Amino acid sequence: MVSQPLFDLTGRVVVITGAGGLLGQEHALAVGRAGGIPVLLELSPEALAAATHRLDAEAISHLALEVDLTSENQIAGAAGEIKKQFGAVWGLVNNVASNPPMGSAAQGADRLEAFPLTQWDHDIRLGLTSAFLCSRHFGEQMAEAGGGSIINVASDLALISPDQRMYSVGLPEGASAPVKPVSYSVVKSALLGLTRYLATYWSPIPVRCNALVPGSVGGTQSADLTRELTSRSPLARLAEPSEYQGALVFLLSDASAYMTGANLVMDGGRTAW
Repeated sequence: MVSQPLFDLTGRVVVITGAGGLLGQEHALAVGRAGGIPVLLELSPEALAAATHRLDAEAISHLALEVDLTSENQIAGAAGEIKKQFGAVWGLVNNVASNPPMGSAAQGADRLEAFPLTQWDHDIRLGLTSAFLCSRHFGEQMAEAGGGSIINVASDLALISPDQRMYSVGLPEGASAPVKPVSYSVVKSALLGLTRYLATYWSPIPVRCNALVPGSVGGTQSADLTRELTSRSPLARLAEPSEYQGALVFLLSDASAYMTGANLVMDGGRTAW
């Protein structure tokens, strides 16, 4: 019997949260190009349409659902609809997170002393609680089917603290500099703990769970911030959005069949310094 290629996802249904975002669209393309069926969960109809357009351009079969990922009822409804159409899912990519551009918050509102509790609650629910809820509903399908793969998309800021000094570069002396919000680091760090928990929860059923730990992606920062981030990378550049596709397919496919509870770090070497 000829075995499938290690990186083949043919026929495997993979749910991607926040699929209309910068990396979410790349995750969907990666799944489709490996033969899988990406299922896009996204709240923004515009972002969902943009992601769908890119998949249609490559004739990739997919399903796109407008879902509020802070609502368990909507997640459960989506899980039921997906199972009805395809059967149990194979993969889940917990990708959605609140990560607004630096400086987009009201003056000073991103600082710890003034960070709104409503924003904290929203960010935790979107980035962390949604991962818990999706893992519960889709992970149960995987366990019943006998296997699957969950990927939690973390960040290099789950391993190191944000260097707040870089955000003041280029600003007038005495100007109030923006900071990376506390909720982002907390959510991404907590995802590593959720990864380890899920990796052992369904044992010995091979529902694997690993974290993908990306670094900064180019094209969304100011020139000053880009220079600061680049100077902190041994590779002396930021990532292209498409450069995480190979890692995603690896973690979803049989190529990583003996890997669970691990963090796959792809940050250009930033955390090595």
